[in-house]
Amino acid sequence: MKRSGRRLAVATTVIAMAMSLAACGGGSSGASSDGTVTIHVQAWKGGGAEPANVAEINKAFEKAHPKIKVDFEYTTADPTYTQKLQPELLGGKAGDVLMVDADKMKKWGASGYLADLSGESWASKIASDAKPFAQSDGKTLAMPMELIGIGLYANMDLLKKAGITEVPADWPTFLADLAKVKKAGITPIALPDKSAWTGSSVFQAAGSTLVYQKNKTWDADFLDSKTSFDPDWKGSLEQLKTLEDKGYVNWKNQLGVDEWAQGPQDFSAGKSAFWYQGAWQVSNVKKAGFPVSFAPWPGGAAGTKPNGMLFSGTMWAVNSQSQQGDAAREYVKFWSQSANLAKYLEAEHAESPFTGGTTPESTETAAFTTAFNDGRYRILPSNSWYGTAAETTTGSKIQAYLLGNASAAQTLKDIQTAAKAK
Repeated sequence: MKRSGRRLAVATTVIAMAMSLAACGGGSSGASSDGTVTIHVQAWKGGGAEPANVAEINKAFEKAHPKIKVDFEYTTADPTYTQKLQPELLGGKAGDVLMVDADKMKKWGASGYLADLSGESWASKIASDAKPFAQSDGKTLAMPMELIGIGLYANMDLLKKAGITEVPADWPTFLADLAKVKKAGITPIALPDKSAWTGSSVFQAAGSTLVYQKNKTWDADFLDSKTSFDPDWKGSLEQLKTLEDKGYVNWKNQLGVDEWAQGPQDFSAGKSAFWYQGAWQVSNVKKAGFPVSFAPWPGGAAGTKPNGMLFSGTMWAVNSQSQQGDAAREYVKFWSQSANLAKYLEAEHAESPFTGGTTPESTETAAFTTAFNDGRYRILPSNSWYGTAAETTTGSKIQAYLLGNASAAQTLKDIQTAAKAK
């Protein structure tokens, strides 16, 4: 008890220090002589390889709000984004509006950096599945911008050369299709795993069908110690190994290929029939000029339909110390409106996180969106047992398994330990 009390005292002191420093003020300040204010918006999307129509939406916002200017700052994704914003938040120098994900919302919200947005008009319209990722301690601290799929890409031109006309929907058909494209002299599938993301993500995607179609409350059951990874996730782990055993992928080689740069370039260059990534890459891949399909990982038994796997994705939060809080909230409100958010969802090929929201349709993501509309989906529990630390550990343990350095039983035990860690 004494140790717990000391921890609480230290944590309280740290938070108080952070709040005190943050009280120095954040974001843009002041207004011009005509009353025009400028808000500083920071994000890891909206620039680089993922413009995501952010510039267009910001332009529309400024047109609708002529007295508010947007000073948009793009920073590359983590770890760079967090490494930049963490000290800025601590020093009271961060922007008025901040892009966050569930993990950042939880951590920065607990430190008092984020404003309570529970009273905003859009807050009550967040879909029930998306709401837990935008809330902490009963308060809405962020506006969800998307529910974005992670799944299987298919180069339909290469599949056609092997006599395949449809993206596989179940595991036996997938294995048969991989055999066909290999026989046709085409590299069957690329699963770049240098940062250990793809292995852990495919493991999760397979489980979205194998685990959650049997038990939709698996996450809650696991947190209540009513279920475990072994044997529930054994089939998901074995699918990764089966791909190598049948000669469709060489994991040792894949561990040398970067998921975020080389992987997208190789698939866009037509080097493999299948590839695994998030829907945020669909717009870039389309530029390659071949027909592409994005679908749920086909992990189920013959004749079954797969569940799609979704990530809660990006969200907007308001800096609690913003000197332009009203303008910042107006900016977030503008993004929550279907006509405006649809431009972002269209670029991201993502699903709307709002009840009654507009999800743009596209040929490329038809299979995935059909699963979503059918209710065949599961959202990654990135706000509970599959947080950033657990995801990282899971990835490294699966890498060791795929290299033959750990058994399936030990790997599942290690993943469970990581998922239980606080």
